[in-house]
Amino acid sequence: MPHIGWPVAFVVAETSEQAREAAEALVVEYDTEPHDVDFHADHPARYTPEASAMGPAVTEKGDLDAELAASAVLVDERYSTPEQHHNAMEPHAAMARWDNGRLEIVDSSQGTFATAGEIAALFQLDPASVRVRSEHIGGGFGSKAMARAHNVLAVMATTVIGRPVRVVMTRRQMFSLIGYRSPTTQRVRLGADADGRLRAFDHDGVSVTSTLTEFVEASSAFGRALYDADAHRTANHVVPLDVPTPTFMRAPGEAPGSFALESAFDELAEKCGLDPIELRARNEPTVGPVTGLPFEDNDLLACFHEGARRFGWADRDPRPGVRREGRWLIGTGTAGATFPAGAAPSTAAVTAEADDTFTVRINAADVGTGARTALALVAADALDVPVERVRVRIGDSDLGQAWLSGGSMGTRSWSWAVLAAITELRERLALGADIPPEGITVRSDTTEAIGAQAQLERHSYGAQFAEVAVDVGTGEVRVRRMLGIFAAGRIVNPLTARSQLVGGMIWGLSMALHEEAVRDRASGGLANGDLAGYHFAANADVPVIEADWIGEPAPGDPVGIKGIGEIGIVGGAAAIANAVWHATGVRHRTLPIRPDRVLSAGTGPEGRTGA
Repeated sequence: MPHIGWPVAFVVAETSEQAREAAEALVVEYDTEPHDVDFHADHPARYTPEASAMGPAVTEKGDLDAELAASAVLVDERYSTPEQHHNAMEPHAAMARWDNGRLEIVDSSQGTFATAGEIAALFQLDPASVRVRSEHIGGGFGSKAMARAHNVLAVMATTVIGRPVRVVMTRRQMFSLIGYRSPTTQRVRLGADADGRLRAFDHDGVSVTSTLTEFVEASSAFGRALYDADAHRTANHVVPLDVPTPTFMRAPGEAPGSFALESAFDELAEKCGLDPIELRARNEPTVGPVTGLPFEDNDLLACFHEGARRFGWADRDPRPGVRREGRWLIGTGTAGATFPAGAAPSTAAVTAEADDTFTVRINAADVGTGARTALALVAADALDVPVERVRVRIGDSDLGQAWLSGGSMGTRSWSWAVLAAITELRERLALGADIPPEGITVRSDTTEAIGAQAQLERHSYGAQFAEVAVDVGTGEVRVRRMLGIFAAGRIVNPLTARSQLVGGMIWGLSMALHEEAVRDRASGGLANGDLAGYHFAANADVPVIEADWIGEPAPGDPVGIKGIGEIGIVGGAAAIANAVWHATGVRHRTLPIRPDRVLSAGTGPEGRTGA
């Protein structure tokens, strides 16, 4: 067993109650060996990987030591974020059966084509003999982007007993078998001239991986396209421990990375005597700081300026700890957000039916984001017909290859493929031929078009603002209001888009104040691996949250879309942490900002900075 929680036996029964009772009756004897779950930045097993899903592990330009030495103002601090878990509303579940020599799986999956391919490879099956359907999904946040233990066990069991088998994970199992966000320790060093212009930028992140499979939480990748400096370095390192393998979780890398970097920028603004927004304006890059590529567009400052106007930032007293209402200290903070705006090759089919309706078939996934509605709206707009005349079929690997719901690339990638098919379909319909009973179908594949894109820096942007109240007697932090202004290209469905962005901002609040999985060094497991012990924001914790957007459609995309699924969380925790500093005069560099940490750190000039 590589870690606690690893499956050692699987019981199949007629009912879940029978299966649970039989499993509890099993007696398993173990030979134990020493384990290590103690994560810290200077762990002797730490190493630097070659790369991560976000790019190279290390990027460097300029003479960092020389620029730091020449800087008039320095920030050199460490920031920590804890292990966090997805906890989607719907547990991971799958049903598997063999039907006339073909394996069929009904799953809760963010990408059925990828899952089908993984299962086929694992069991050495012809990919065409595996079908995965996932038409309705109750959330995933990255944890359902690939095959998990429940898929494998369901296939094993149905193959052995020859009957359909359904496997549903318990909440406790979801804390060890579906991945999680790795804890991070990050060091940020910023060197600037007296006027705030950066000379040196160094962001170094350390995260956990397992002894089984390498996964890199690339926290330092967040700032690679955000701010420039004469010397610019980012690096990601990992520590292999006897723990489950981490995985992608909403805004991987960017969520923890934005907390560290945007907190450090707030500290630099304080030392320079500058407004935090003005500091960012003085360090806006003209090309990608790492790549040297031009930006497709860059609306970061526009987001800050619009947010400042609507939040009332100009009325803010920059001095910390001066605003008080009874026992509550009041503060405001802000932070920037960015997320890559990519697109991945996908296929689609669009049929003009004989009854004057249209059917769109694409292997998209709707994880609760409204993908069906968005694709129907895109198709109706391209066809110039009422949306009621468009049907959308998704969530079936038989529909062909398509990007999964992840990386903030789903709607953009799928819409591109749908639009390509519709463009050709309209050309054929313009010829005036009658539509046969089976309809006229056109298929598209965007592989070539996406591969031919010019190399540019493509990102969504945002600015987050928060107002907090801190109880000097109990240490409680209450977020009183939040505002997020985002630039993400064309917004297809304003209703669901706003829900996505607000949901992400709630995640940022939860990250800042509540979420923290604690590993027990003695057992190697979690001390709070259930929803009673693992706290996240509930309705009573969430204040008035406003999300809105600015900007124009993305110029390099035929539909003008950028992704919005993840950017809502980016910068949220930093905005709240910066607001807590503004309220109390004390920096909190460790998340979550719990009441006990606030009390132990104190407030005002006598407070202990760096809690």
